[in-house]
Amino acid sequence: MFDFGILFPAFLNGLTTGAVYALVALGLTLIYGVLHIINFAHGAALMMALYGVYFLKQLGIDPYLALVPMAAVMFVGGYAIQRGIITRASHGKDENILLVTLGLAIVLENVALLAFKSDTRTIDTPYTLSTIAIGPAAISVPKVVAFFGALVVSALLLWIVRRTELGRAIRAVAREKHGARLVGIDVDHVYAMSFGIGLACLGAAACFLLPAYYVNPQVGNGFVLVAFTIVVLGGMGSFAGALLGGLLVGVVESLGGLWFGESLGQIGIFLLFIAVLLFRPQGLFGAKA
Repeated sequence: MFDFGILFPAFLNGLTTGAVYALVALGLTLIYGVLHIINFAHGAALMMALYGVYFLKQLGIDPYLALVPMAAVMFVGGYAIQRGIITRASHGKDENILLVTLGLAIVLENVALLAFKSDTRTIDTPYTLSTIAIGPAAISVPKVVAFFGALVVSALLLWIVRRTELGRAIRAVAREKHGARLVGIDVDHVYAMSFGIGLACLGAAACFLLPAYYVNPQVGNGFVLVAFTIVVLGGMGSFAGALLGGLLVGVVESLGGLWFGESLGQIGIFLLFIAVLLFRPQGLFGAKA
């Protein structure tokens, strides 16, 4: 189990998986960092995005070509949900927002169950079973594309937050929403934009995932649990922490699956999570309260 020829492929597989985990967690981190709430509907939204990519493939649109339209649809959906449902139903109370997002998750999962049944669906592409040799490792092409694609989308998100006018407004609202409102920033619009961008990350993640993954109405539950772990592990609201935490979690899961079996592979994630809470409760890149 400690042979380089075994560990190296497991490490690379963990990195490719971790990059997609990081992309999912970045959307959750952005929503938490600005709205200061945990979006319990994050996994259900990813599930809906995966179904969107699946049905686009049935229409002859390759998952990678669907990236831009899928991200755009998820952004519009996220913006509309934030302005039309979450803001109206929560009445400005954080505890209400948590309940609303939890309710949304339940509704979306049951709508998917009613519409698509509980069947697990996959897609076939010309590159699904293709591999690339990297040293002694043979890594599947979809995983390699997912790794670099997730890093590019993550870099684009970081650029938006750090370099654009919208990004400055997002950072201002995240730090002090009342002060931001006083200088003329439309806080409700920034909230909705942040929620939309967070869900757009899920649209991109779905396009990278599905060529080598599957979709069913419960598929988002596992991802959201890992994403919550990554957000806390990296530091609540930290983009660098979410990116590094996602890669780290992917590697730990892959090596854990190698040593303990695939069904017990995630044990290592939660052992790491507990260790961070014990010795660095603010997370890898979080600030002390």
